[in-house]
Amino acid sequence: MFLKSDNTYLRALEPADLDFLYALENDIAVWHIGNTLTPYSKFVLEAYLENATLDIYSIKQLRLVICNLEHRAIGAIDLYDFEPLHQRAGIGIMVERENRGKGHAAEALDLLLQYCRATLQLHQLYCSVSAGNLPSIHLFRKAGFTEVGVRKQWLRLPEGWEDVVEFQLLF
Repeated sequence: MFLKSDNTYLRALEPADLDFLYALENDIAVWHIGNTLTPYSKFVLEAYLENATLDIYSIKQLRLVICNLEHRAIGAIDLYDFEPLHQRAGIGIMVERENRGKGHAAEALDLLLQYCRATLQLHQLYCSVSAGNLPSIHLFRKAGFTEVGVRKQWLRLPEGWEDVVEFQLLF
């Protein structure tokens, strides 16, 4: 495995990840982050998995599964809006609730940053983090991302509006 650290490794999506993706994508607690309002069906996710093997240069995105050393899928890390001409992409990460705070997100992010620099030869990455998501804000700051702005009242939540912090990392 080339994307492996002490406690975490990243791997490509597999057909066997259907139930894992189904649970991850249908967690209504995080729907507001991805602008989702409806659940994903297994049929839609099966079609997604069939195309997941396509090259990042073709589909402009890459999703990798975050696994612990017991080979259990515990999260996902994504590159999206991949722009080869401008050498940039957006990045997103999600770790299951029961596996948060164990360093897996930081290790997965570090592995993907290495891949983006060395293999994809990107110049920059960016991400959007809800202002109330302090663990993610800390994660991206610790990884070297710089806050470049705040989108005021960007996310509508049941309890009101929330700002989004925009981050950027230049290699």
